[in-house]
Amino acid sequence: MTEIQNDSGLPLKPVYSATDRDGEEPLPGTFPFTRGIHKNMYRGRLWTMRQYAGFGTAAESNKRYRFLLKQGQTGLSVAFDLPTQIGYDSDDPMADGEVGKVGVAIDSLEDMEILLKDIPLGEVSTSMTINATASMLLLLYQLVAEKQGTPPAKITGTVQNDILKEYAARGTYIFPPQPSMRLITDLFAYCARSLPNWNTISISGYHMREAGSTAAEEIALTLSHAIAYVEAAQAAGLSVDDFAPRVSFFFACHMDFFEEVAKFRAARRMWARIMRDRFHAHDPRSQALRFHTQTGGVTLTAQQPLNNVVRTTLEAMSAVLGGTQSLHTNGYDEALGLPSQNAAEIALRTQQVIGHESAVSLVADPLGGSYYLESLTDRVEAEALAMMAEIDEMGGAVSCIESGWTQRRISDSAYRLQRRIESGERVVVGVNRYTETDSRPVEIMKISPRHQVAQSRALKKLRARRSQAAVERHLAELERAARGADNLMPPLKAALADYVTIGECCRVLRGVFGEYRPGEAA
Repeated sequence: MTEIQNDSGLPLKPVYSATDRDGEEPLPGTFPFTRGIHKNMYRGRLWTMRQYAGFGTAAESNKRYRFLLKQGQTGLSVAFDLPTQIGYDSDDPMADGEVGKVGVAIDSLEDMEILLKDIPLGEVSTSMTINATASMLLLLYQLVAEKQGTPPAKITGTVQNDILKEYAARGTYIFPPQPSMRLITDLFAYCARSLPNWNTISISGYHMREAGSTAAEEIALTLSHAIAYVEAAQAAGLSVDDFAPRVSFFFACHMDFFEEVAKFRAARRMWARIMRDRFHAHDPRSQALRFHTQTGGVTLTAQQPLNNVVRTTLEAMSAVLGGTQSLHTNGYDEALGLPSQNAAEIALRTQQVIGHESAVSLVADPLGGSYYLESLTDRVEAEALAMMAEIDEMGGAVSCIESGWTQRRISDSAYRLQRRIESGERVVVGVNRYTETDSRPVEIMKISPRHQVAQSRALKKLRARRSQAAVERHLAELERAARGADNLMPPLKAALADYVTIGECCRVLRGVFGEYRPGEAA
């Protein structure tokens, strides 16, 4: 009989039984949290339905956020454009052609005020997918919340703040690894004092999975990066139980239904043991892996795009049965462009139907005890642990990124999967089989170049009315702090409060820290 493997290359038996696994996992809500971090999981409260959105100007994105909240979304998730992500103002020549295209353009506090207008920040949690400039975007959010009169303890949400995966898979880095890690640990320390309920990092496997890694590689790389962040925070003098309860994670969910559920269960178990045994964390909140999930982007197809509704539904169900804390479901048109309002609404309704009509929320970990799932959880964990041991032997996550090992590993896995798709061994409906049906035309959302003109005009007006002397004073103080050892968050906050732009702050930091070039030593 021909051996059958899943997408990760794990051989699959035709049937599983009690002989495939020994023992029984502890109940949900108890160490090592394999079956979930809460005793009753979704029985009392569903996962947060957090649709990722942002495009064009702050005013346009604000309109989309208020639409989604009106439709029953329970949390915000902000996408920023590339210039914002890599620290260029919208009128910088480096930003030309990219303003507002893959997210909202935010240059200053003025833009953030518009973005969050009429949204009560004490009542909604917000996730911001931002990394190299995470400290600045968080401070802008805090400044708007303070203007609304929101107490610090009620300012809730997450910044991604995960720079290592940018070097490994995505590419929106600015500074070399060491100063980047300093910015991250400065943010940890600042939030421990000033924003106690803010999640200071969302360590992301999503982008590495989208770049081609397998499920086991996704959690191995993600947890190895997490270890690097914890070690950096400890080296900066932080106690693990002071910051680890606010550490969160971000995973992809692809089409192998049971492997994805197994991946989430394995990640929880591994993290709990890492925190207890390696870092001696005593607080159960430090040991409990909390994560956000986004359904796959690379699993969506431009051909027959309405099939993507089915793909996203299956992936969403897998994430829920895997115990996610929050979820973004992709729009069916995202292989073609930014999601239209119709696609965004259907994506949200997908979660609502699962949550309110399928009854999967009524029992914690309903798949627990499945011979196949429990065996697969063990095997995914074993694969991931072996890879993490390899990473440790090479000096840890940062060393693996700097040597290019991580990038090569992801590329190799991506190549193997693409070969299977192109050969037809891995069926993708509408792409390499069942292609007879013509694709029905769908509305494609397009971003107008006028957004860049509008942003540049607004920046010119802002610079004309603010105090240039104050700007120069703030930038000098920021440079002094960057050249020393002070926490960078206070001088950044003071500058941003006086409408110094993100691009101006980053220009100063580039001058002190330099810029990262792949292949160069840190």
